[in-house]
Amino acid sequence: MKNLLFPLFTTKSGARAPKFMLEDPVERKKYFQYKAGREIEKIRGYLERGNTFVGILLGPKNSGKGTYTKLFMEAVGGEHIAHISVGDIVRSVHKDIGSAKGKRELIAFLKSRYRGFISIEKALEIILGRDTKTLLPTEVILALVEREILKLGRKAVFIDGFPRNLDQISYSLYFRALMGYRDDPDFFVFISVPEAVIDERMRYRAVCPLCQSPRNLKLLRTKEIGYDQKTKKFFLLCDNPSCKGFGKSRMVSKEGDELGIEVIRDRIEVDAKVSRMLMDLQGVLKVYLRNAVPVAEAKKYVDEYEITPSYRYVWDASTKKVRVIEEPWIVKDDARVPSYSLLPAAVVVSLIKQTAKVLGL
Repeated sequence: MKNLLFPLFTTKSGARAPKFMLEDPVERKKYFQYKAGREIEKIRGYLERGNTFVGILLGPKNSGKGTYTKLFMEAVGGEHIAHISVGDIVRSVHKDIGSAKGKRELIAFLKSRYRGFISIEKALEIILGRDTKTLLPTEVILALVEREILKLGRKAVFIDGFPRNLDQISYSLYFRALMGYRDDPDFFVFISVPEAVIDERMRYRAVCPLCQSPRNLKLLRTKEIGYDQKTKKFFLLCDNPSCKGFGKSRMVSKEGDELGIEVIRDRIEVDAKVSRMLMDLQGVLKVYLRNAVPVAEAKKYVDEYEITPSYRYVWDASTKKVRVIEEPWIVKDDARVPSYSLLPAAVVVSLIKQTAKVLGL
């Protein structure tokens, strides 16, 4: 977000500290324990005692909200935490409407829970005809989110995609009460990522079709890389240990991502306005995640292996294997300062430590 530079957070280790391969789930687990083991145990204990929280993720589209949440769950344990994406919920509801049974169940739920200024029938029409520029009324979104929370049971939740505009801000202030989490702590998680990073993330993003875990062919590879000899293209294989397709599911790109950030420029500007307004809000705890660190200061704040490299691939026909070539990647942040983008795991260490702090652990 332009003109929103958050404080630098250090994850720097000592001179003799071990190094970790952050694209490897096993190594990543060791990394989280090494960097934030105390906080992880405190959060686990908090959740195992039946406590929950509501974290509202705020940042531009493709700023890493889903990635950070899933890695947080990977580090802390996903049995007591859920990631709720408003966009995914709407897409899921779209599928539900496609079957007679699903449509009946959805209408029955909305009749019992929904209160708003348009009819349920009209809401369903909007869902079926939605596009990237049309937003559902907030009252409908809240009902759909409540439906998803009821499916999940009592868990801590990270909410992704709400509030989406200035009109929804007042609802977000009382979100936990609206969702029945009246006594649980809630906090905002602000995410700052240079636009140059978002652009590259979009162009090379890949998502597992089974678990929806996102990765990036150029910037955030998985441990295993595949090569399609028919299309002459490389692809990532899902590395989420809890996914049924672990090590087998081919990750796929999303339609339109190849066009980069300009196709979502209007959305980026609205997201920035929402974040600026909520940053001034009093009475709500806040977490600040910063993706980029200036090249000139990187050695003071992070370990070298926590910096995002870029990857390219070569198919070795003789060995039938993909050769991975790692190269340095420097971008200019929104203030035009040469910077490194941090790997998501390093940002998640900051999220873990700050979450423990706002929970008073």
